[in-house]
Amino acid sequence: MNAPTTVEPPAPKSARRTGRELILATKPFQDEDVARSWSELFATLAVYSACIAGVALAPWLVLQVALAVLAGLVQFRLFSLYHDHNHGSVLAKSPAGRRIMSAIGVFLLTPRSVWKETHNFHHWNNGKLEWASIGSYPVMTSEQLEDADADTRKAYRRTRHWLGILGGYITVGIGGMCLAAFRRAPKRHWVGPVAIVLHVAALVVVSLLASPLLAALCVFAPTFVNHAFSSYLFYAQHNFPETRFFSRDEWDYTEAALHGSSYLVMGPVMRWLTANIGFHHIHHLNSKIPFYRLPEAMAAIEELQDPHRTSFAPRDVLACLELDHWNPQAQAMRTAPDLQQQACETNSAQIVVT
Repeated sequence: MNAPTTVEPPAPKSARRTGRELILATKPFQDEDVARSWSELFATLAVYSACIAGVALAPWLVLQVALAVLAGLVQFRLFSLYHDHNHGSVLAKSPAGRRIMSAIGVFLLTPRSVWKETHNFHHWNNGKLEWASIGSYPVMTSEQLEDADADTRKAYRRTRHWLGILGGYITVGIGGMCLAAFRRAPKRHWVGPVAIVLHVAALVVVSLLASPLLAALCVFAPTFVNHAFSSYLFYAQHNFPETRFFSRDEWDYTEAALHGSSYLVMGPVMRWLTANIGFHHIHHLNSKIPFYRLPEAMAAIEELQDPHRTSFAPRDVLACLELDHWNPQAQAMRTAPDLQQQACETNSAQIVVT
C-alpha cells in the first residue's frame, strides 16, 4: 500500500509589525540617491520651462491654456520636491540644493519658514482632533458643531468648501502661507510679503513686455492650478471616508499614519506629476524616505500594502468633498445631512420622552 500523503500545514503568517518596529522596517529606504535627486529636480525644472515656453509660443489659445494647466501640474511636482527637501529626504545636505529650494519656496508662495513650521507640526500631530486645523483642514466633531453658533458653523464649512479648496491660491498661498503667517510672526515670516511682491512684479513685467493675457497664462494660471491641486490633495489625504481621528489619550503615531492618511491611487503619469505624494500613509510613517523610494517601500513591507484608498475618480472626489465632521460615536467622518438627521432623531426622542 502507498503511504498516506501528508499535507504540510500552511506557513503561519508573520505577525504584523506596528509602532517602533514598523518604523524601523522603513529606515533602509531612507537612503538617498543624491545623483537621482538632482536629476529629478533638473528634469522637473526643464519640463516646467518647456511648458512655459510652449505657452508663450503656441499659436492657438486653446493650446496655450492646455499648456498653462500642464505647467501648473508640473509646478505641483516642483512643490512636492520642495516638500521632500524640507523633510530632509531630498538634497538636505547640499548648500546649493538648499538655496535652490528656498528660491522655489518663494516662487511657489510657500516660504520655507512658514511651510516647515506648520507642516512639521502637522506631521507630529497628524490625526489629533484638537490640532487638525494646523497644516491641514479643520475638523469638528458632531457635538462641537451642534453646540457652535451659526457664525462658527458657517466659518468652519466655508473653510472646507470645495470653492475654498479650489481657490487655494488665495486661501492657502497668499492668505495663509504669506499674509497670515507674517501677521502672526513678522520677524520670522517676513519672506511671505516678499514672495507676494515678487509674484505681482512678475505679473506686471510680463504684462508690460508681452501682454496681460500672457502674464495670466504664464504666471497666474500655473500658480492657481498648483495651489488648487495641492489644496485638494492635502484635503483628500486626511479627509476620506475611512479616515480616523483620535483624541489626545488614544492617539498613536503609527496608527495615525496608517489610518489617518490615504493612499491616492494614480497612474504612472500622475505619479510622476505628483512625485509619488499619493503614497501618503508611508510618507507619514517615515517622512525621511525620498519620494522615488516610496513605491519600493510599499512593495517590500507587507504592513503598508493594504492602505485606505481614494482616487481622482469623480465618485471618490465627491465622497471626500462631502465629508463634513467627525462623529466620535461612529468613529467615522459624516456629511452635513447626517448631522441634520441625527439632530431630528434626537429631537423626536426628546418629544416622545416628554
